[in-house]
Amino acid sequence: MKRREFLNGLMVGAAALGTSVAFRPMRSLAQEAAAKPSPKPRSLSVGYRSIEVRGRSARVFGLVGPDGTPGLTLDAGTEFDVALSSAIDQPTLIHWHGLTPPWAADGVPDNPAALLKPFETRRYTFPVGAGGTHWMHAHTLQEQNLLAAPLVVRTADDGKRDEQEVVVLLHDFSFQSAEELLAKLKGNAAPGAMPMAHGSMKGMSGLQHMMSGSDMAGMAMPGAGAIDLNDIDYDAYLANDRTLDDPEVVRVDKGGRVRLRIINGATATAFTVDTGHLSAELVAVDGQGVAPVTGTSFPVAMGQRLDIRLSLPGEAGAFPVLALREGAAERAGIILATAGAAVRKIAVEADAMGPVLGFDLEQRLRPVTPFASRAADRRFELSLTGDMAAYDWAIDGADGLVVKRGERIEVAIANRSMMAHPMHLHGHHFQVVAINGTPVAGAVRDTVLLPPMASVVLAFDADNPGRWPFHCHHLYHMATGMMAYVIYDGIG
Repeated sequence: MKRREFLNGLMVGAAALGTSVAFRPMRSLAQEAAAKPSPKPRSLSVGYRSIEVRGRSARVFGLVGPDGTPGLTLDAGTEFDVALSSAIDQPTLIHWHGLTPPWAADGVPDNPAALLKPFETRRYTFPVGAGGTHWMHAHTLQEQNLLAAPLVVRTADDGKRDEQEVVVLLHDFSFQSAEELLAKLKGNAAPGAMPMAHGSMKGMSGLQHMMSGSDMAGMAMPGAGAIDLNDIDYDAYLANDRTLDDPEVVRVDKGGRVRLRIINGATATAFTVDTGHLSAELVAVDGQGVAPVTGTSFPVAMGQRLDIRLSLPGEAGAFPVLALREGAAERAGIILATAGAAVRKIAVEADAMGPVLGFDLEQRLRPVTPFASRAADRRFELSLTGDMAAYDWAIDGADGLVVKRGERIEVAIANRSMMAHPMHLHGHHFQVVAINGTPVAGAVRDTVLLPPMASVVLAFDADNPGRWPFHCHHLYHMATGMMAYVIYDGIG
């Protein structure tokens, strides 16, 4: 499939949302992280639902099980056996982000599977794999309209731990359709429409005090032009479908332990998770274990996930867990509260801007299970480029990403643009083996953020034949060209 055909597939209807199907709101998600076993195949339905955003009703998509619970919770080492059905009047398809299914089940339109037709049901069967916090979402512009849900794979050890699991799905929300947002980014908005507000920062002034860490390597240097942080000023930022005007309040125990499974399902917004006064340990990224990193502030780019373990104090209280929008005042979040605790209102906008994401945390991450040491059989050099004014994005050097099964592959990526790009590889996990030219035994991931003018080297084993998308997980960067394919030799 050609790149243009793939990009055309992204444009599947995100604009018209029809009659609502009765689905339970996502506010129940955090309390229901541990699902009960269900007969095979598990049912999963795409449908319409209504939520309230800032006092207005919004018609969005839903992705739920037969009892109305959003998403799926599965057991590690079992079979992924799911009957995906559509209750909407437009074609769609779901990508299982973080899992490594066979290529035919990946969920990217016409690569190779056709879109799921309205009211069609399709069965997927493949090994679930190891445990982790993952998610699923449309690989079309429908993702902007909240066609996304958690996909949590729990291990036997997860069930033995004396800790409460809380799942948080972050998103950015607009009352405008994805097509309208994209037209504005491209400068093709209808007469009288407001232009997009690009969050650019000239030079380095104002950037240093917001960096999420002290490492400035890889960021733009004075005279390099404007750093664009945010393409779109959204109408709202959501945590489990809710704003801080009416946040989800999760009941917790005094002195208890909580495992946050945080998913950044936003289409164009990076966040920093702030645990406030609570002691926190980061224990996994993208569903893959890391040596614990203590702190209260953890960056998460689009498509990435964080597992954060909290220890609650022995006294009663309410404890906000906030997601701070990158380089801006807006925030979303949930409240952890013991029984009877007073819950104070938290303003949607903070007094200070959220941190800008850099490499400080990435440089500190060490995997629990690193890849076996092995020389690369093949290495590729890629550059991320773009024109903010024309809103065209590209991966230069990606035309020849052909690999053979059994090879160890290294991909060196240099971001030559003035925006950050969270790069996601389908069908595989990779290990970060160099950051800004310095070798590291970094995290095992499926999505890595490249800040402006930064570089990384990724290593992965070619063990899953197919034609696998490799793209920026900023929806509108992907839709305007920042995508490629890793192609196994012999696959047309």
